[in-house]
Amino acid sequence: MSEAAFELPETRRTASAAIEPDPRAQAADIPPNVLVHLAEFASQRGIPNEPWFTGLGLTRQQMNEPSARVSYRQARTVITRALRSLRVPALGLLIGRNETVGSFGLLGLAMMTSRNFGEAMSVGIENHKICGSLLDVDFAAVDAQTVAVQAWPRFGEIELLPFLCEELFSSCLALARDLVGPGITPVRMEFTYPPPAHAAEYMVTFQCDIRFGAQHNRIVVDVGWLAHALPGYNPLTARQALALCHQQLRGHSPSDEIVVSVERLLRNRLREHPRLIEVARSLHLSERSLRRRLAESGRIFREIHDRVRAERALELLHAGQLSVAEIGIELGFSDPREFRRAFKRWTGMPPQLARRSLP
Repeated sequence: MSEAAFELPETRRTASAAIEPDPRAQAADIPPNVLVHLAEFASQRGIPNEPWFTGLGLTRQQMNEPSARVSYRQARTVITRALRSLRVPALGLLIGRNETVGSFGLLGLAMMTSRNFGEAMSVGIENHKICGSLLDVDFAAVDAQTVAVQAWPRFGEIELLPFLCEELFSSCLALARDLVGPGITPVRMEFTYPPPAHAAEYMVTFQCDIRFGAQHNRIVVDVGWLAHALPGYNPLTARQALALCHQQLRGHSPSDEIVVSVERLLRNRLREHPRLIEVARSLHLSERSLRRRLAESGRIFREIHDRVRAERALELLHAGQLSVAEIGIELGFSDPREFRRAFKRWTGMPPQLARRSLP
C-alpha cells in the first residue's frame, strides 16, 4: 500500500482547523502512555522512533519517566508522525488489544480489586485521565438492557479519531476480558466516522455488530455484566489504589475541571439548548458562582457552548448520515438557516463546504 494512503493532513485548511485553537491543547498534563505503546511497537520491529519527537522538546527516553507529561498538541504530533512512519492501517486495534490490566498501572489495580465489573467501570471512567487518555470518556445508559462507555474527541479532533477510538475501545475490551474472562463480548460498537479501509479488522477485534457513521463513539455491553463479581476483589487494596489515583488527578486544576464539567453536560443536552442558569443548577451552583469559576479559567459560557456545538457539528458532518438540517436539530437549532449562519461564524465556512473538506 502506498505511503499516501496513510498521509494525515497537517496544513490543509479544514473546518476543524478553522475553529479557534483551545489553549488547553498546549497544557502539558497528559501521561504519555499511548506514545510509549507506539514507540514500543516500532522498536519491536526495528523502526526508528526518535524522529517522532524532534522539535517538540521531548525525547523517547523521557517518555518512560513516571513524571513525564505531554500536551495534547505534542501527543497529536507524535501520533501523526508514528502513523506515517509505521504505515500499519489497523495500528490502534493492534496496540489496544494487546494491552492488559498491567498496562493501566494504578488504575488497573484499582479496577481489578473492585467489587464487581460495574464498580470497576465507574473507577476506570472517573480516573481515565491518569492513563493518558486522548479522548473524553463517560458512562451512558443506552436502554434497559445495555450500557456503554462513550467517548468524544477533544478540541475538534477529526483526523486522528479512528486511531484514538481503535486504541481506546480495543484496550477497554482487552481490560474487560482480563477482569471478567473471555466470555464478555460487546452487544455492538458504534463509531461516528465512515468505515476505514481496514474495517474488517474491527470484526476480528470486537466480534460483534459494528456500526459506522453513528451518532456516538461507544462500546455497548449487556447491563447484566455490571453485577459480575471480580475474583481480585480486595476492599483495602482498592481504597489504597483509588486514593493514589485521586492524588494523581489533583494535577488537573479545579478551574479546568469546571470547564470539563460544563462541556460534558452541554454535550449530553445540546438538543435542549441549555442556558447558563440551567447548567449552573445541574452542577449545583448559582449562576454567579458558575460564571465566576469559568472566568477564573479564562473562559465564558457562550464560548464553551459554541465550541462544543461546533465540534459536535463537525463530528456529525464527518459521519455523513444526517442532513445539515438534521444536524442543526441535534445541536438545538429549530431553523436550519440559523444553524448554517452559526456554523459559518464558528468555522468560517458553510456546513456543506465543511463536509466536503473533511478527511
